[in-house]
Amino acid sequence: MERTVLVVGAGGLGCAVLPLLAAHGLRIRVYDADVVSLDNLQRQLLFRTADVGRPKVEAAADALARLFPGARIEAVGERLVPEDFPAVLEGVDVVLDGSDNFPTRFLVNDACVLAGKPLVHGGILRFTGQVMAILPGQTACYRCLFEDLPPAGAVPSCSEAGVLGALCGIVGARMVAQARAILEGRPAGDELWIHDARTGRTRMVPLSRDERCAVCGDAPTIVNLDAARYVEARAA
Repeated sequence: MERTVLVVGAGGLGCAVLPLLAAHGLRIRVYDADVVSLDNLQRQLLFRTADVGRPKVEAAADALARLFPGARIEAVGERLVPEDFPAVLEGVDVVLDGSDNFPTRFLVNDACVLAGKPLVHGGILRFTGQVMAILPGQTACYRCLFEDLPPAGAVPSCSEAGVLGALCGIVGARMVAQARAILEGRPAGDELWIHDARTGRTRMVPLSRDERCAVCGDAPTIVNLDAARYVEARAA
């Protein structure tokens, strides 16, 4: 049976997971509205200097076609917004979120929980990476852990704080391994995988679904994707 994976973001993590997914023969749908930038090439290894200025999804699709002729890639050069769902998730078996901003992370989490779609979240900052698998109705979700968007500017972005390029490959490989486990019916959830690239140490943090969670709790208050919910509040 043909399986389809939705990849959100074609940045550092996207460039790490896309070749691995293509190598497994999976159909890929990738969303990203950004263009290739010279200062990101150290961690976005699908791209070349000749790609600078091109839409990331187009450059990524071309790179994958060179690496894996016949790879099935649907490249969408748009940023996901609430109105895109549920059409974006139609036919998707698992979602990999490697986005670099909190509004998108919370939007993807909520959309997947409401649609019952498995999600693998990956995050990186400086020398630390994290991965968690979210199985709606079974495990904790991203909102169980982080609850709501932080104020704008409260957490630095990768461009502001920096990120070790090699960490993208480590976290991306973990994300794909989790996705494969889900597709093969042996998912591992309710744990947050954290890797410290400075020490090489990895630890697992047990998680549990928050019964008060706004989207997956016993009495959810988030039952639709209201666009106003995914706007960062201004810092005080």
